[in-house]
Amino acid sequence: MIRPALRPVARGGFRRITVAQGETRVSDEQDVVMTTVLGSCIAACFYDPIEQIGGINHYLLADGTSTDTGSMQRYGVYAMEVLINAMLAMGASRHRLKARIFGGATMRSGFRDIGGTNIAFARAFLRDERIPLVGEDVGGTGARRVEFRAALGLARCTTVNDAPPTAVVRRPAPLPAPAAIGDVEFF
Repeated sequence: MIRPALRPVARGGFRRITVAQGETRVSDEQDVVMTTVLGSCIAACFYDPIEQIGGINHYLLADGTSTDTGSMQRYGVYAMEVLINAMLAMGASRHRLKARIFGGATMRSGFRDIGGTNIAFARAFLRDERIPLVGEDVGGTGARRVEFRAALGLARCTTVNDAPPTAVVRRPAPLPAPAAIGDVEFF
């Protein structure tokens, strides 16, 4: 869902806008900082350095299907197209777009590599669309906080937690205690 930069929180002279999972935000205002927190998700930050228009998306999975438009932004290809179209609507030029990507961590061992799949999708999309990838901080095992000054194309990424992925332990259900019948115990 694209939401305008309304009622952001002012801190340090900047207006901060939080970008949640499945959202896209765009801005041409230099005092706007868009922020998000990522695990295996990817945030793609695009900007046009001439028009000073930028935007960010936050997608959960590289691909998938959905019947409702709101849920479709959870998937990479839709989220990328929404971001590009929103920027073009504000006056950005597709041939000047530059990109940075963040996220794609392995948050849990024992599951399929969602983060790796998300990274591969983002890189392939940018290559296929001929959008230069000018920076990335992807992979690993730590969550990330991204701050993006969209109009200037400036991004900062900090690791929130860089611990080994949590193993999923599946313990068998406990066996019931043997029933005692009379004086005889059965094994």
